[in-house]
Amino acid sequence: MSVLDLCDTEVAAVPVDASAAEAIRLMLSQRVGAVGVVDSDHKVAGIFTERDVLRKLALSGCDPEQTPVRELMTTPVELATLSTGPGEALATMIDRHFRHLPVVDGQGKLLGMLSIRNVLQWRIDDLSQELDSLEQYVANDGPGG
Repeated sequence: MSVLDLCDTEVAAVPVDASAAEAIRLMLSQRVGAVGVVDSDHKVAGIFTERDVLRKLALSGCDPEQTPVRELMTTPVELATLSTGPGEALATMIDRHFRHLPVVDGQGKLLGMLSIRNVLQWRIDDLSQELDSLEQYVANDGPGG
């Protein structure tokens, strides 16, 4: 399974020249905690997260309408690719304390945004299926088992 299969269907991204306010409005409208910041070729230039809003914008006195998102985004960005497995993505996110991981193609173009919520839901579903299989195995063990 590709991590892209776990991503939300609509990719939240803003151009590198967008304002912080535009990025925040997109985060609110799509109910996500991060947006990819992309260049004119749709390649990932950075990531703008709720943490960036709190750490870099909230008490800075900067006007979000006038502040370019490129001044506040996190860069460099840890990226997942189509060959990144869900387990590997989860390990990276836990080890590096990330809640979001952009998924890119071979040229660095943004394909999706993986959230820790997506990966944990995959893991819960996987464990539930495993538990169901074990319960079925035990329940089918007949006499003389």
